[in-house]
Amino acid sequence: MDKRKLMLLLGALVVAIGTALAARSMLSGGSAQQAEAAQPVGTKVLVAQRALPVGTIITQDSISYQAWPKEMVKDAYFLEGQTDMNKLLGTVVRYPVTAGQPVTQGALVRPGDRGFLAAALGPGMRAVTITVSARTGVAGFVFPGDHVDMMLTQTVNPSNGDSGAPLNATETILRNLRVLATDQQTDTEVVEGKTVVKAFSTVTLEVTPKIAEKIAVADKIGTLSLALRSLADNQSQLDQAVASGQVKLPAGASKDQEEKLLAQALNRPQDNATTFQTGGDVSRFQRKGMPRVGGADAAKDFGKAMGNALGSMVKAIAGPGAAGLGGGSPFAIGPTVRVTRGKTTTVEQAGR
Repeated sequence: MDKRKLMLLLGALVVAIGTALAARSMLSGGSAQQAEAAQPVGTKVLVAQRALPVGTIITQDSISYQAWPKEMVKDAYFLEGQTDMNKLLGTVVRYPVTAGQPVTQGALVRPGDRGFLAAALGPGMRAVTITVSARTGVAGFVFPGDHVDMMLTQTVNPSNGDSGAPLNATETILRNLRVLATDQQTDTEVVEGKTVVKAFSTVTLEVTPKIAEKIAVADKIGTLSLALRSLADNQSQLDQAVASGQVKLPAGASKDQEEKLLAQALNRPQDNATTFQTGGDVSRFQRKGMPRVGGADAAKDFGKAMGNALGSMVKAIAGPGAAGLGGGSPFAIGPTVRVTRGKTTTVEQAGR
């Protein structure tokens, strides 16, 4: 091969390599542009982490920011960088929000707004307020959105004729009551990421109309105290209710419908299966129970009344001339004889 042909061959090889490199660069650049175009550039909006039915109090774990396509962002959404998350804590859901759906500004009611407490109530529920102290209110560790049990402590004085000591008793009369507010605060104050614990004198609870009547009466009977419930207790009781058939899920229900029904059941207060403890259960020197109403005097009065009634029946049978059968004398059992002494006739038991 001569020198000229070799030079032409090398030139063609260089041109081929350059063409291949240029084509590869163009193809890789187009792929990158297509991949970049497949990922739309948007912003983060506030979405619900779980189903939020009407009346739900917003907490830290119920909402979070999530990337959203830019062309689908609405003016009513809460945008990251333009919204203070802490100011939304304690607000109440006015319209139902499904899991993964953006939360709109009109769906939340802030504390102090008109109708806030009414929006916090579930359908058919009522709000009642009780007075508590640091001891009866769990030392301020009860916050809006928590669930509590209610206990009634009372002292039952002895009845007439009973000289025993009073009966001290405490019973759990209501369970799973949702806290709506403490004093006039419906939200939880957070400073530097830590929840501020405050003392309060009143607690507002969500209850049914029947339970509201019970609380009004219980407040007059004795002292009301609150016991904070564990979140695990609520979930376990809900699982038991579903397993036992107390909470029935309709066939073919969607996941959102099931979550809504379960959330309603989880927040439902309970006024059954009450438990109690008396003074005798905690100390041998205390009374465990009360005697029958009236005590021994009631038994005496009952026996005397029965004696009078039976005596009157025998006197009526013996005739108007019989005597000595009233005034509480005992009723004769067995054969009797009529004994006449002068003008007085009595009925005597044979053999006396």
